[in-house]
Amino acid sequence: MRAVVTRVSSASVTVDGAVVGAIGTGLLALVGVGRDDDGDRARTLARKVQELRVFPTGDGARSVGDLGLPVLVISQFTLYADTRKGRRPSWSEAAPGELAEPLVAEVVAELRRRGTAVQTGIFGARMQVASVNEGPMTLQLEV
Repeated sequence: MRAVVTRVSSASVTVDGAVVGAIGTGLLALVGVGRDDDGDRARTLARKVQELRVFPTGDGARSVGDLGLPVLVISQFTLYADTRKGRRPSWSEAAPGELAEPLVAEVVAELRRRGTAVQTGIFGARMQVASVNEGPMTLQLEV
């Protein structure tokens, strides 16, 4: 699994003109699922997102878990694009929807089990994602 995680002061996702998820200060996590991913990887990714120490405080850096901050999770199969050849990306390493959807849901469920407030987009929908990046601080995670 892969995620691009951005520290934000606000982020939202809109589908068909309606905001379906929004957070203030926290993390925006774009989550991609590969063909070989499973529930263990989903739970590991959730733990990494929740424990990632990217919020500066007076006594060091803290995580969303430490500070009780939310995460906005958006499914993003394009994180598995292969762009090494030609001009057209290949999606052959991205998991098909029937595998990816429950694994993205498992990332969300694990974050919630760990006490993190989570907002989401709608799997497979055409979404408009808005964010105000802080720092900027954007990291790529892979498990």
